[in-house]
Amino acid sequence: MKIIGSYVSPYVRKVTACLALKGLAYEIDPITPFFGGDEFARLSPLRRIPVLVDGDLVLNDSTVICAWLDEQFPEPPLLPAAPADRARARWLEEYADTRLGEVLIWGLFYQKVVHPIVWGEPGNEARIAKTLAEDAPAALDYLEGELPAGGFLFGAIGLADIAIASFFRTASYAGFSIDATRWPRAAGFVARALDHPCFATTLGFERVQLSTNPAGRRQALLDAGAPLTAETLGTREPKRGMMAL
Repeated sequence: MKIIGSYVSPYVRKVTACLALKGLAYEIDPITPFFGGDEFARLSPLRRIPVLVDGDLVLNDSTVICAWLDEQFPEPPLLPAAPADRARARWLEEYADTRLGEVLIWGLFYQKVVHPIVWGEPGNEARIAKTLAEDAPAALDYLEGELPAGGFLFGAIGLADIAIASFFRTASYAGFSIDATRWPRAAGFVARALDHPCFATTLGFERVQLSTNPAGRRQALLDAGAPLTAETLGTREPKRGMMAL
């Protein structure tokens, strides 16, 4: 299997953590959508990551990919057994992908990290301020009422836990952390999830990716032992598109 998408993306991380949980090997082309060439656009018509390629099978969207992984490789399961719990797990995954993505990625990480590095421009300071003052606290207020005081949501760690925690790791790269005095359940839950071995497999590669410029990033990842694809769909210059908001 091949995964196309940056190690730092919470959506890519969700998929790689599920692959690690199931003990599945893969290769990765760790590009961001902004550096994707024509072949990337063909495989991902919305210019989004991750993309999974397995032979002739091409899958887009992290939720679709994780659902396929769970059907194709059912052990250990990513979703709980009870129908009501499965529905709740799917909702929490959707909340993470949609709301936490909007708040922590587009409102914070993109503005503070991606915008200056990729486009050489400052991010939207008004949006950052609103994210920190209003949007992130509201999201954490909701999660504080949904997350357990100990352990994970449905017993063993699963898809919903992975999806939620993944966004907070990316947000940490923009300097964000959860105030444990205000949101103790959320802070404890995210810390427990990110300490799980399924997240440990990519942490070093994420740090390498963040600490090197795009021109030298691929070689630095190879030197660090990342399981990269033989060829990349990346380009030297970024392209503005659907994802460049």
